Amino acid sequence: MSGKKFSIEDAIKFGWGTVKDNFRFFAGLLVVAFLIENLPVMIANYVRNAFPLVSFVLYLASWFLGFVIQMGLIKVSLKFCDGIKGQMDDLLSSFDRLPAFIAGSMVYALIIIGGLMLFIVPGVIWGIRFSMFPYFILEKGLGPIEALKASGETTAGAKWDLFLLWLLLGLINLAGVIVFVIGLFVTIPVAMVAYTYAYRKLAGDIEMKRPEYNI
Repeated sequence: MSGKKFSIEDAIKFGWGTVKDNFRFFAGLLVVAFLIENLPVMIANYVRNAFPLVSFVLYLASWFLGFVIQMGLIKVSLKFCDGIKGQMDDLLSSFDRLPAFIAGSMVYALIIIGGLMLFIVPGVIWGIRFSMFPYFILEKGLGPIEALKASGETTAGAKWDLFLLWLLLGLINLAGVIVFVIGLFVTIPVAMVAYTYAYRKLAGDIEMKRPEYNI
């Protein structure tokens, strides 16, 4: 059982400071991520009637690319938490972990659905407990089940703090939506980096520095 803790205030401050210092990079990153994931869908919708098979393949490609983009964003967040500048090509740099990531995501979703069916609360608890499995798949090279187990051990003793962090990050992203949606260019990366900060503190407390882009 992990006895490590993290500060919610420090996590959000670190996320905010990192994004503030590198706003142009993160804004561009989100635009590129959106285009990579959604361009196939846009094309599929356009050719759906004339080329249904092509449309199906494009929809499927977008589904897979969604997972790839998720992994890429996590990798970027890990780099910034380690004091390393993330790069655009990090978005597409984790294809080798795709099968494990998809399998882990599906098992995680089933766990949450099962928990929600048991009067909701277990779903929230299990959602928090196993929420850090992607980091172990990407960084430690674990399989989906091993990563879920590692997440359970890492978050033990910190579930309440993680729940509060979830809640605050959700409110922050809601504020981003309210500010003409444009605010999401700030709030989404803040949430990404803040949660990765929590992972770093719980899984291995190392000194974290914020790299800056001089642009």
